[in-house]
Amino acid sequence: MSILSKTTKVLAGSAVALSITASAAFAETVIRVQSVISAKADEVVMLKAFGDDVTALTGGEVKFEVLPAGAVVGVKETLDAVDKGLVEGGFAWTHYWSGKHPAAMLFGSPVAGAGVGIDNIAFLSWFQYGGGKELYDQLWDEMGVNVKGFMLQPVGPEALGWFKEPITSMDDFRKYRFRTPPGIPGQTYKDIGVASVAMGGGDILPALEKGTIDAAEWCCPKPDSVFGFQKVLKHYYLQGLHQVVVNADMYVNLDFYNGLTDIEKKALEVAANASLSKSMSYRIFENGKALKDLTDNHGVILEDTPADYFTEYSAAAGKALQAAADENEFFAEVWASQRAFAEVAVPFWSGAQTSNASLGRAFADTLK
Repeated sequence: MSILSKTTKVLAGSAVALSITASAAFAETVIRVQSVISAKADEVVMLKAFGDDVTALTGGEVKFEVLPAGAVVGVKETLDAVDKGLVEGGFAWTHYWSGKHPAAMLFGSPVAGAGVGIDNIAFLSWFQYGGGKELYDQLWDEMGVNVKGFMLQPVGPEALGWFKEPITSMDDFRKYRFRTPPGIPGQTYKDIGVASVAMGGGDILPALEKGTIDAAEWCCPKPDSVFGFQKVLKHYYLQGLHQVVVNADMYVNLDFYNGLTDIEKKALEVAANASLSKSMSYRIFENGKALKDLTDNHGVILEDTPADYFTEYSAAAGKALQAAADENEFFAEVWASQRAFAEVAVPFWSGAQTSNASLGRAFADTLK
């Protein structure tokens, strides 16, 4: 064989090797994320924005495919499916998994601001700088699931809810059969004598129309209006305590996550931090537009929550939190961390927010 032939073969082989290497280097990693809600929900809009950020940060190497509720497994099996690797990722609210561990509530829906005055912004401060992130990472080990969690979307405060007639006291409130979240937030309503009924979001309007319940809460003006509660009920109360903070997150199978490159892992972290801010900003504007539409075009009357609601619900929530802490060591550890943070941060933040709220309320009153 001539030297030229040998050289040609070597070069050809090198070209093939380079082609394979290049293909491997630019191979896409697809993360299928099954959501627990409709693909049209605002949470999924924000989830897709998070995925787009990850894709951009990785130069297109990591892409997301968001699957609607039930695409692979049932809603209640979403976390288990990620744990087993049936899907790479899942998306829900952290407190959905309170049945696996009660401390999930303290991350996803800390009732009455964890009983220590933590709102959605203060929660982020605790999560990012007060030790919350480290405890959140530990939560999955405490549950015994093989996942890596990413907190993505703080929501709140959620509205107290919708009523047929104005309520001026807890005595009025207790006349209603009221849809509530499950777990400690719903149980706290029962503890103060409210006929609490837990059900899924899609079941609320039919239940109101049939008279199975006659008052309800779900979330905030935008998602509430999408469900159509304004068709049945007209008295709307924004100030509630059951879910002052609500957080949605994404779970990735831990083995899959460990197989990612360091840059890909960092991209997930950076995009998650950005999502915490972007989703809150998105929600404020979207809920503002929805509330204006409800009051301007659908006859919805915005009411003020009775003062005795706050004292009764807060006291009952504190007892429920203490009971859970007495029964579970990790719950007690997380709650202690939130209390320690609140002792430092809440006096400042609540004081500052009082003036901000008064300023905003004064402007809102000029629009009536």
